[in-house]
Parts: sequence; structure tokens; C-alpha cells
Amino acid sequence: MTTPTFLQGDQLLARFQALDAFLCKHQALWRPRPFMHLRLPWEHDHPELAAWLRSRTLEQAEAYQQHPERLAAPAPFPQLAETASELSAIGELPDHGLHPAGHRLDANVPGRKWQQIEAFARRLGFREPARHWLDWCSGKGHLGRRLLQPGQQLTCLEYDAELVAAGQDLSAHHGLAAQHLHQDVMAADSARHLDTGKSVVALHACGDLHVRLLQLASEQRCSQLAVAPCCYNRIKAEGYQALSTAAKASALELSLTDLGLPLSESVTAGARVRRQRDCSMARRLGFDLLQREQRQRDDYLPTPSLPVSWLEKPFPEYCRDLAELKQVALVGEPDWASLEAAGWERLAQVRNLELVRNLFRRPLELWLVLDRALFLREQGYEVRLGVFCEQPLTPRNLLLLAELANG
Repeated sequence: MTTPTFLQGDQLLARFQALDAFLCKHQALWRPRPFMHLRLPWEHDHPELAAWLRSRTLEQAEAYQQHPERLAAPAPFPQLAETASELSAIGELPDHGLHPAGHRLDANVPGRKWQQIEAFARRLGFREPARHWLDWCSGKGHLGRRLLQPGQQLTCLEYDAELVAAGQDLSAHHGLAAQHLHQDVMAADSARHLDTGKSVVALHACGDLHVRLLQLASEQRCSQLAVAPCCYNRIKAEGYQALSTAAKASALELSLTDLGLPLSESVTAGARVRRQRDCSMARRLGFDLLQREQRQRDDYLPTPSLPVSWLEKPFPEYCRDLAELKQVALVGEPDWASLEAAGWERLAQVRNLELVRNLFRRPLELWLVLDRALFLREQGYEVRLGVFCEQPLTPRNLLLLAELANG
């Protein structure tokens, strides 16, 4: 198998169209969430695969959450996995090296975050050296400070006033002439910070925040852009708003639920967090059986996020309090032990059935990022798309590099 490379030029549209065809063809497999259905619509068409997955344990499901494509499951799972892997294959952007960090510049930056910053910064290979970095949604400005070299300027834009002040203090402490500005990047006046002399960077700006950047930066003709998108579902619109001509022509209409699929892939959590997550989900699934029975309606009832302290309640109390919260009247005395056991049984089935949906996590994410890449091409940018670090460091490891073609 050949080593995948990063995408550029006409490869961007070709890959987008291949992904679009794959995602459109198999919508019935990745749109329905197993958590919300007692039986998934696709199980009728693939009974052997469904029965096999439902027979497996929670531990068996967990072993393949990060790499569902490696699971030796009945058809059509292997064929889907192979196609998904081929269409998701994308190589690393070239490592252009990085000047040594200033003394204790990484102090007070969580280790994983600092590693992400270092990896991101090493991939910024533009034709011309940057003159003025603009760190979009900068937090305390750790990324901008890491990039800043003598002779360059740095502006950091951040909405949280406390982070702005903390960032300004850190820059002053390190003797760096950085400007930290309190700015709502979604506001109309945010465009005033962007111009052709700016090299704009955004590491994991969420949803609308990075889309806003792409739109404004291209309007203002910023010469260089480096964006690692995140949280595609954090948007104000009720559904996905395509950016490029190709995505606007697609038959895919993505809901907020659909847009959350790529984010279901996360770095492995610690044992305590996993136990809490499993217990919470098993209880919700047990309550789901209860509410269907009590309401005499075979459909999912959304429930809000609950404090971790709710897990300390006995299961009957948990269900009664949640029923009261959702205004579900409880009649009679439910068999609490059976309900609680059924919740754990359903959790194992849900996690195993999710492995089918999870095959489409990366294809959908790449589709979304390619939409952004194609949009920038349409605005006159030369675009490269690749990964900037390995998946264990962050699953959101796709990086868009763009520079004006006539820059």
C-alpha cells in the first residue's frame, strides 16, 4: 500500500466528489444513532451483521472504538471499512522545522496542548516568511507566542476578557511585543483586524468561529491562512451551510446530529472517566426503556446533561428525578433491577452497533474540511490539506494551509 500524501490542486475536488458519493450512498448506515433506536432501520437489510454485533460484549466494542475498520465483522462491514479507509487516507504536511522555544514559554500550558501547538507550528511552510501573525480565538495566545520571531508582529483576538488579560501578562513576562485584543470575532467589526499583510492561524477554533475566519480572511485578502477546524456542530444554524460550489450541489443535508459524528472519536479517556461515562449511558438507556413503557410511545425522549453527582443516586431515585425533570408520569412500581440490567445490556449493543456508524466518522470530517478547502480555492487561494500530528495527540488533526495564488 502506498503512503498517503497531503491533498492539493485538483486532488481536492476529486476526493470531495468520491467522499460525497460514498456518504450519500450509505446514509441509511451512518445517520441513525443506535442510542436513540431500539432497532436500527438498516438491521432489516443486514440481519447477520446486526445479530453478530448485538451478541458482543461492551469490552469487545471498546477494543475497536478507535479503529473500527480493523474489526472482522460480517458483510458488508469489511467492504465498507476498506472503502472508508481508502477515502480517508491523507498524509502529513511537510515538516518545515521550528525555531527553538523561548525559555519556559511552555510553562502553564498543558502537555498535550503544547505538543499540538508544536506540531501545528512545524507545518506552516509558506512561500514567504510571515510578517504579522494573527492568532484567531487565541485564548491566552500560546500558539501566537510560539510562532513569533524577531522582526515579526503578533495580534491575538479573544472573546474572554480574563484570557485576554492573562495572555497580555504572559507576553509581557516573556518580553514579547504582542497585542492581545478583546474581540468577539463574530461581530461585524472583527474584519478590521484582517488585511493582506496578516498571516492568520487558528488551532481548533470551533464551528462558526473558524468558518467566520475563512469568510472574512478571504474577503480581506489575507495572504496566508493556517486553520485546524474543530466542532463542526457548534453552529447557530439548524443545519449545515455549505461553503463551496461542490458542497452546495451535494444531495447531503447535514443536521447538527450528523455534524457531531466526527467528534464521537476522542482520545482514550482515563478509567474513572470511562466508568462514569458508561454508567451514565447505561442509566439513560435504562430510563429510555422506562419512558417508552410509561408514555406508551416507542420513540426516544431527549434528556439534558446531568451533573456527575446524579450517578451517586440509587437507580430508582435517578429515574424518578429524571422522569420529574422530563414531566413523565410514573405509574405503578417498575422492576428497577431489570431496568438497570437492561440498560447495561443495551449499552453493550449500542457500542457495538455504533462501530458501523463510526466507519463514516473520518470520511464525513474530511468531506467537511474539503468543503472549506474548495471554498478557499474559489476565493483565489492555493490550498494544501493534510494532517499535522498523529491521531492520539488529537483526532482533530487536519490542517488547511492556504496562501493567495498571486501572493
